[in-house]
Amino acid sequence: MFRKVTDLRGCEIRATDGVIGRVDDVYFDDEEWGVRYLVVDTGHWLDGRRVLISPIAVGHPDWNGRWLPVALTRAQVEKSPGVDTRKPVSRQHEDEYFGYYGYPPYWGGAGLWGIGAYPGSTTLQDRVVADIKSQRSSSPRRAKDSHLRSSEVVFGYHIDATDGEIGHLQDLLLDDHTWAIRYLVVNTSNWWMGHDVLVSPQWIKTIRWADAKIVVDVTRQAIKDAPPFDASRPLDPQQEQAMREHHGHFGDRGGHAVPKAITASASHKSR
Repeated sequence: MFRKVTDLRGCEIRATDGVIGRVDDVYFDDEEWGVRYLVVDTGHWLDGRRVLISPIAVGHPDWNGRWLPVALTRAQVEKSPGVDTRKPVSRQHEDEYFGYYGYPPYWGGAGLWGIGAYPGSTTLQDRVVADIKSQRSSSPRRAKDSHLRSSEVVFGYHIDATDGEIGHLQDLLLDDHTWAIRYLVVNTSNWWMGHDVLVSPQWIKTIRWADAKIVVDVTRQAIKDAPPFDASRPLDPQQEQAMREHHGHFGDRGGHAVPKAITASASHKSR
């Protein structure tokens, strides 16, 4: 099922022995386009400390009740490595975090979640294997650098087609099984009477972080002729398939296609 990232905000996070807090933001990976962490405001419990919760710990959400269960105790969260969410989260911080919880690192394999295809599909034994593969990787950049972005920061970025601006980034659609970001929701209010349209991360040509702009490799007319998207209703498989066929991109709905290589005009820095 697809969910909007904005729908996560305010959701209560429940540990096995009590409430931890509420989702305030998410960090997503701008290379693999997956949500890596929920940023949770703990409120009065930990004096307003914001903590990171990996989707690996998240069970089946109650979307109607707006709460997510996590396979953690409050004590585990309280003693977890401190991370200043106002600053970039480094790979060193992530490695300490994953080591503390005993999770296999997502950067240790070829899939969206390292060896596994979805959060929680790996084991502690997999972590050892993934660490070895990460150390032997011919691409040390993936092992050493984090590419985390705050959704709060990128919402509002301008979106340009190949022949002009089409709108701004309003939301992200994620698969709540794999936690892969499947689509960018673009609001076209300054161009096409406020229609919401979907753009796949696979179509991104360039992200200019310094200019807060995303350039996609499709024309304005192609966007205009695409099947409509109603942000107030869930995207069903038929709508998605029709949209993908329109743009000439075919694929299995349940899979995760790695986006095109992105040429950024500025260095990658979180937030």
